[in-house]
Amino acid sequence: MKKLNEILGTEFPIIQGGMANIATGSFAAACSNAGALGLIGVGGMTPEMLREEIRICKSKTDKPFGVNIMLMHPAADEFADIVVEEGVKVVTTGAGNPAKYMDKWKAAGITVIPVVAAPILAKALEKSGADMIIAEGCESGGHVGEMTTMTLVPQTVDTVSIPVIAAGGIADSRQVKAAFALGACGIQVGTCLLASNECPIHDNYKKAVVKAKGTDAIVTGRIGGTPVRVLKNKMTREYIKQEKAGADAMELEKFTLGSLRRAVFDGDTDTGSLMAGQTCGQLKEIRPLRDIFEELMRV
Repeated sequence: MKKLNEILGTEFPIIQGGMANIATGSFAAACSNAGALGLIGVGGMTPEMLREEIRICKSKTDKPFGVNIMLMHPAADEFADIVVEEGVKVVTTGAGNPAKYMDKWKAAGITVIPVVAAPILAKALEKSGADMIIAEGCESGGHVGEMTTMTLVPQTVDTVSIPVIAAGGIADSRQVKAAFALGACGIQVGTCLLASNECPIHDNYKKAVVKAKGTDAIVTGRIGGTPVRVLKNKMTREYIKQEKAGADAMELEKFTLGSLRRAVFDGDTDTGSLMAGQTCGQLKEIRPLRDIFEELMRV
């Protein structure tokens, strides 16, 4: 089986997660320059912003990079055209099936890698033309499914014939070895990159991630069917309390509206949404990206 780096032309078999408001063109370029595949995440962007961030990324790296498109985004159709127009070579997708864009992307020579939380979706995506699958377990930060990485990855590997990339709950070389043992060709990481010098989040956010224990990464929105893993704080405690009391979606949205931006840009660790996975409990210091990638690959 070919490793992910051999398929993508990167140094390491690692993809940087396309984290909303965090995965900028500059950060993607830094991750690519450090040996991984950097991704620009469209979360929080307009089409004009995406085009600008792609151009920033190109100006800062000559290495491969990609774009992560959330298919639920109202501008998804425009994003799908922009990646073709700007010559992006790798697209990862989340929250849906990219089938309607597949012919256009394939004609442009784009490698398409959807993110899945269940093996049954992986099968459908393979049929629609996906080149690889990212199987992301619920240990990850942000929007999560139900299955753990330990169960999701091997079941996805057994379900499809295309390469599978493991994501969720990976922050050191032991977990990378486990991912390979489960049949993955590479990994995608996000939480461990929050604790990097190059990550553009506020220092307060970085410190909160490094200080957190694994049990501090909790899931909000389970009752309403919109589960998101974030670090415990004043906002999450109130959100969960109101959710249990039967508050409707509009009421709950008052807590989360703009909360990720408050965390990322303002460093608001009380009412901001500090998206992070359970590997936060393994992170002890803020380090250069290159050091993080090299340590991950000591397998």
